[in-house]
Amino acid sequence: MTIALELGLLYAVMALGVYLTYRVLDFPDLTVDGSFTTGAATCAIMIVSGIPVWVAMIAGTVAGMIAGAVTGLLHVWGKINPLLAGIITQIALYSINLRIMGNKANVPLLRQETLFSGLRADGLLGTWVSVAFFALAVAVVCALVYWFLGTQYGVALRATGDNELMARSQGINTGLTKIVGLMISNGLVAFCGTLVAQYSGFADISMGIGLIVAGLASVIVGQAIFGMTAVWQAVVAAALGSIIYRGVIQAAISVGFNPNDMKLISAVLVVLALVLPQWGPLKRIRIRRRQANAIAEGAK
Repeated sequence: MTIALELGLLYAVMALGVYLTYRVLDFPDLTVDGSFTTGAATCAIMIVSGIPVWVAMIAGTVAGMIAGAVTGLLHVWGKINPLLAGIITQIALYSINLRIMGNKANVPLLRQETLFSGLRADGLLGTWVSVAFFALAVAVVCALVYWFLGTQYGVALRATGDNELMARSQGINTGLTKIVGLMISNGLVAFCGTLVAQYSGFADISMGIGLIVAGLASVIVGQAIFGMTAVWQAVVAAALGSIIYRGVIQAAISVGFNPNDMKLISAVLVVLALVLPQWGPLKRIRIRRRQANAIAEGAK
């Protein structure tokens, strides 16, 4: 139970990155599968080389931001379709990540000093203490994302995703906004990669494969359950969706599903999250909830 909560909270950072592109920017970014590994690989190889953990984590995050910038430039300057731009960067990152890891598919961190070494040494990993610690860290990240979306640049980002033509007519440089949005999104994803690598004790070339499905599942499931009528609600829902998603995966393994089927289960979960909200009874519940919220806002 606590392991699933820990993983859900760790991957919540990645879900927030996916939320920024998928929901806010309306940009289907597939760079995620590569930038996650880029962050993990950069952080791991620097830690093994004796570089301080915090420096390695910053470097991993910056590497992910560069990957996001490449996707943005391919789309904005190269006029390449968003999906194709993300796929191109993702494919290129596979070779780049191998180079970062010294042409090795795996970099172990078991004997290295990491961010979680203290918790692991005290036997606190996998306990409610570590869950509380992770929850606090995720709450801080959620607060930062919410704050950013309320700034002038964050509003420009949201306007670009809502209606690019209208945003451009208001003087917003939508091309630059997309690039910056992709950089922030993939920076969060790469930062999550640095955390997962240290938590797992290794960085692996395949650790990011299919991660975009997990990110989409987290965002879609969270917002289908908790709603997204307000920005703060959508941000929190994306993070909570990650916890629910990991809980479902853990439950599937517990009841005897083959771990090799987890990608299939993830895909089915995404389909259900997309289809169920359109089901009549659930749709009526959502409409009534929105009407109740509107009445409550009017009463204020």
